[in-house]
Amino acid sequence: MAFQIAVAPNLRKSPFFDATVEDGVASLTIYNHMVTPAHFGDPLNEYHNLINNVVMWDVAVERQVEMAGPDAEALARYLTPRNISGIEVGQGKYVPICNHDGVLINDPVLQRLSDDCFWLSIADSDVLLWAGAIAAERGLEVRVTEPDASPLGVQGPRAPEVVADLFGDWVLELKYFWHRQTDLDGIPILLARSGWSKQGGYELYLRDGSRGTDLWNRVKEAGAPYGIVPGVPSDIERTESGLLSYGADARFGANPFEVGLGQFVDLERDDEFVGKAALKKIVDEGIRRRRVGFFLSGEMIRGIEHPHRVFLGEDVVGVVTEAIYSPRLEQNIALGLLETEIADDQQGLEVDIGEPHRQATVSALPFC
Repeated sequence: MAFQIAVAPNLRKSPFFDATVEDGVASLTIYNHMVTPAHFGDPLNEYHNLINNVVMWDVAVERQVEMAGPDAEALARYLTPRNISGIEVGQGKYVPICNHDGVLINDPVLQRLSDDCFWLSIADSDVLLWAGAIAAERGLEVRVTEPDASPLGVQGPRAPEVVADLFGDWVLELKYFWHRQTDLDGIPILLARSGWSKQGGYELYLRDGSRGTDLWNRVKEAGAPYGIVPGVPSDIERTESGLLSYGADARFGANPFEVGLGQFVDLERDDEFVGKAALKKIVDEGIRRRRVGFFLSGEMIRGIEHPHRVFLGEDVVGVVTEAIYSPRLEQNIALGLLETEIADDQQGLEVDIGEPHRQATVSALPFC
């Protein structure tokens, strides 16, 4: 059965929306209160281009939360359990954000644009409201806003060639998660070496929403000699790579330790941050779940629409948050959370995807 998404005023469109329609977007979804491409008709072709070549993505739904003012760094430090001391202008750091119970509520990249200006490049939740409320309650002198900034991703092994042709060879020297503010024939851009894949690439943060089609077409033209195609972040590749998706993998009351972000939690910091006491308590009481991969039996899985339970006998011992067929491994793979007392070599695990349940074996991450 085919469905349509009605784009009403409460759902915003990307600056690249018209260009993606012109280039044949076949399916849309919702993320951060915006419509965004879900695929361009052949997700498997997009996956193969990401692995072997280069793709371009409209990821404008990766919204920015700008914190500007004398207390911008103080707010950034209070929002995350990661110690961000020493972050330089032009540098980004991956930072978990938790609520006061130690529950993960987002996993953005924090970028420092100047001494008194930071961006949080967020996943799918309302961090703008959260950060603004905390700043007001703490009486901080900082403005929390959403800037005119919309990322366009260029990802894959040939992405450096495409972006270097557009901007110059200096882009090849950018360290991962670092950025530089620049322009492309008058189109203002923050160019970052980042992106939601393990294949490498860049994100071009368009800083004038009226120039979306212009930027899309310039990237498309520059990428043509390298076989660039439009696409979207690949569920297949992100599962093979074990990348965390906050909305899919962590929206179950998970804490950073459970989803593999414990290395970004510094409980020895002298200063306070949101969730510090709760995170200490979680560690003291013991981590209940851990993030793992699974191999699943049965016919090809093309994706799942909701979490599925992991059983050991009659007991529920975990949850599968993503499952899909891997062309590289030629079998079904999955991501999920498993109770810590269940050993990696445990036999008899089953997942309730269809009837009969699928057999599951635990795998380390990443798969590829």
